[in-house]
Amino acid sequence: MIPGAGEPARRAEYHPLPAVPLQPIHQANTVRAMRVALDGDVPAGHAALLVRDDPAPFALVGRWAGGGALVGSAPIRVAGPDEDPFAVLADPGPAPHDAPPGFVGGGWVGLLGFALGREDGGTIPPIASPPTREALPAHVLARYDHLLRLDADGQWWFEALWTGARAAALDDRLTALRARLARGVGAPAAVATAPWRAEPSPAGHARAVEACRERIAAGDLYQANLALRLRSTLDGHPADLFARAAQALRPDRAAYLAGAWGAVASLSPELFLSRHGDRVSAAPIKGTRRRPADDPEQAEAARRELAASVKDHAENVMIVDLMRNDLGRVSVPGSVEVGTLAEVRPHPGVWHLVSEVQGQLLPGTDDAALLRATFPPGSVTGAPKRAALEVVAELESVARQAFTGAIGFASPTAGLELSVVIRTFEVRGDDVWLDVGGGIVADSEPAAEAAEALVKAQPLLDAIGARLAEAGAPASVDVPVPRRLGPRPVPRPDPALGLFESIAVVDGVPVHLGEHLDRLATSVAAVYGGALPADVVPRAMLAAASAPGPCRLRIVALPDGGVAVTTGPLPVRGELRLVPVTVPGGLGAHKWLDRRLVDALSAAAAPAIPLLVDLDGQVLEGAWANVLVVGDDDVLVTPPLDGRILPGVTRARVLERARAQGIAVAERPLGLDELRAAREVLLTSSLARVLPVGPRGPVGAALRGD
Repeated sequence: MIPGAGEPARRAEYHPLPAVPLQPIHQANTVRAMRVALDGDVPAGHAALLVRDDPAPFALVGRWAGGGALVGSAPIRVAGPDEDPFAVLADPGPAPHDAPPGFVGGGWVGLLGFALGREDGGTIPPIASPPTREALPAHVLARYDHLLRLDADGQWWFEALWTGARAAALDDRLTALRARLARGVGAPAAVATAPWRAEPSPAGHARAVEACRERIAAGDLYQANLALRLRSTLDGHPADLFARAAQALRPDRAAYLAGAWGAVASLSPELFLSRHGDRVSAAPIKGTRRRPADDPEQAEAARRELAASVKDHAENVMIVDLMRNDLGRVSVPGSVEVGTLAEVRPHPGVWHLVSEVQGQLLPGTDDAALLRATFPPGSVTGAPKRAALEVVAELESVARQAFTGAIGFASPTAGLELSVVIRTFEVRGDDVWLDVGGGIVADSEPAAEAAEALVKAQPLLDAIGARLAEAGAPASVDVPVPRRLGPRPVPRPDPALGLFESIAVVDGVPVHLGEHLDRLATSVAAVYGGALPADVVPRAMLAAASAPGPCRLRIVALPDGGVAVTTGPLPVRGELRLVPVTVPGGLGAHKWLDRRLVDALSAAAAPAIPLLVDLDGQVLEGAWANVLVVGDDDVLVTPPLDGRILPGVTRARVLERARAQGIAVAERPLGLDELRAAREVLLTSSLARVLPVGPRGPVGAALRGD
């Protein structure tokens, strides 16, 4: 038997079924449940290796469908990126009339990314996320009409939703998979990762926690789940990474998915939803303590501490109430019940407080309606959910991808089962990342929350032989926490509102028009997947030539392909003074037409100019300019183009001019302390060119041509 991760073995509800003989099917589309016992001793944790090189492979390992493993590949349909994933899951296909209890056979398997948030039966108005270097699809769903299954007693089976039209293909798959099981898969191949680095650092994450506490104290919300990202590079195959971690940790809801888009290797302990007929249940987790495997006394002391923690118990109860509310939207009134409340349970390397909530769904409620009422999972968002999602977008430094979404299956016979995507390695190319975090409440201690996040990551890193990078030099001690601008966060720029370029016009000619249009075209392609119209250049030249004197030319590109070209006066700049404001993750590499956040920060900082920094005190950019400094070593330093700042046209030209004049240039992280100690601070923008902040110096004079 294969029990869940670290948890006392429970007798699974699933009972082995008798083999169903393969019989001829005369109706091409009549679906029958077919099941064949197979010989093989591949352990559950290594199940993904059976299909690692197949199209769209998956492996669900742990307590899925009663316990063991579900493994498959070669789907019969893949959902398109523009399809509604919730509606897709609501139609798993016809159920065979002869399916015995516990039969799975196939259905939809895949991933729902965090960005698919819904509320009140409809889509939450878009909440713009922070920029990120990594990106996975919003959803990955594929439909399978067969799979391999390892049951809770260790027997492998081939299960299929058999039709006459697919009989020959399924015969071939049965033959191939039977042979693979008989051969076995051997041990997973070695994998290696570079030392893992956190963004933000634990100290930076603590600042985000402090900002969240301020918002809770002000009454904006009760709780928010905040995360940081650990990044590395992967040398090896993600299926081997998953196999090593799944076999070592044996979590309740391990899952592996892969394709041309990348891969996820999830070691989740948490059930999001389980729906069988009209019964639905959830098992939210809130509350964590380290559980050292080699010290039973310390482990027991940690268990007692978690059981007695008023803070963790309150945090858990808040999420239980949220889940009750979510399920109550689609359940029979009075049917939603809490079966278990804040029970301490062991999971890989940690103790967790786990609760269980059940309900009876209203007649006619399909999986789409259920997911629209409950997604994303409440345990990894916060309460109230809408307010928590806004604070997450405001205070986290990178956009969540698979993390805190859901993985699982929707079967025409076995119902719906989804995990919460936590403790999950996400892979794209050679990049691998792992998001970890926790729920923040009024009495959360910032440093302790940051430490808890790393506690959750450590068992996963240990399982694959990885380690955290050495801590770097501490950031400035007076990095500001993200400023609260009101009872609701001022949103990050909304891509739907458009992109723009501002270009100085001198003697009727737009300055560096080609470079500005190249940048705009790059942004339009990246954000909207489109191209600029061919008539932009003549329209811009005509508008500039018609201007009465020096002015600025503005070109706006909209998501529908439309472009507007206007002229206006040049801005008037007074005395320049910078005030640091923290914007986790920055504003990104595009020039957004939506300036609400920049305008709000500028109003709060007036008459000074907001200097955007991240949670670790790294300088990003000014509200309307790139930033360069000159230190005592006479090196011109500017933050790198890492996707968090605008790649300024004037910035690029100034760096080129500096190199041509023999001035040493460094594009590297620039700390707030280094800026404060600099001999010269310069701002560059297309309209202002090169402006000194504070005392003028020789480098700035040379770059301005004084």
